[in-house]
Amino acid sequence: METNGAKLSSHKSKSGIAIVATSDPPMARRRNPFLFAKSLILPAVLILLWSFFSTERFRDLPFLKGTVIVDKLSNPQILPPPWVVVKRWIAYALPLQPFDKTQETYLQWLFSGELPIDLWSSLQRVLTGFAIAILLAVPLGVLMGASQLAYDFVNPSIQILRPIPPIAWIPLAMLWFGLGDPPAYFLIFLGAFFPILINTISGVRNVDSIYIRAAQNLGAKRLALFWRIILPAATPQILTGIRVGLGIAFICVIIAEMIAVQSGLGFRILEAREYSYTDKVIAGMFTIGLLGLALDSIITRINGYLLRWHRSLDQARN
Repeated sequence: METNGAKLSSHKSKSGIAIVATSDPPMARRRNPFLFAKSLILPAVLILLWSFFSTERFRDLPFLKGTVIVDKLSNPQILPPPWVVVKRWIAYALPLQPFDKTQETYLQWLFSGELPIDLWSSLQRVLTGFAIAILLAVPLGVLMGASQLAYDFVNPSIQILRPIPPIAWIPLAMLWFGLGDPPAYFLIFLGAFFPILINTISGVRNVDSIYIRAAQNLGAKRLALFWRIILPAATPQILTGIRVGLGIAFICVIIAEMIAVQSGLGFRILEAREYSYTDKVIAGMFTIGLLGLALDSIITRINGYLLRWHRSLDQARN
């Protein structure tokens, strides 16, 4: 049987007849050698504009001369030029002490600078809180999506808690968990939990009924129906929720590190702000962005592997 370009195949199993939704092997995506270069155009333009703001020509523009925006953007204390930020970034990453082979290995020394230590601290907090959110949100979302009784029982409480921003939980988090990593884990969990949960519920509840009816007509039992049809069909939306939750987890870790802990990128940004090291603040911000980009790329590759059977819009255009 074929439906919307996908094939439904059946086979016997211990639980009855199960339906497996498969698609034709996706066509290999045409690799554009200029794709990476194209993605760098906008960042390059923004860096050039940033550099221009630091020049005399920008300060002498007739229609902007003497305005507040020129005074702010051309002030190196407020907006340092890119080369100053890069210099600070390098100093931030370099080891603080000279190498001593009697105290540590070369690799340990190489990663003993403030930036690698702060990067690792923030990364492990994000991954811990994010993993807890996935482990709790996905099973609960699947249960609420598959069972109307569970949905009616839990949903009102979820909708009461969901609008409360994680930052509002900071006083309670510090009272309950004290200082250190536990309140940070709690805030990251809260930030990532609800996007993953809502997307999981929506994915399960919006499975195309034609697959369910086809499986039932072929005698699939409830357990086989869930594992072979509902869960695979809901996976794209579940993974979308995980990707959104990761972005919110980064927001929460920076907030938590500015308040409850004494390490990490958020803590270092706040410390630099107190000493008016604007270049270090910007360097920390770029580090957060690049770390988020790296993790998002990893999740995107995992999505592509798990959903290799899924016919996407890009594949349909090829």
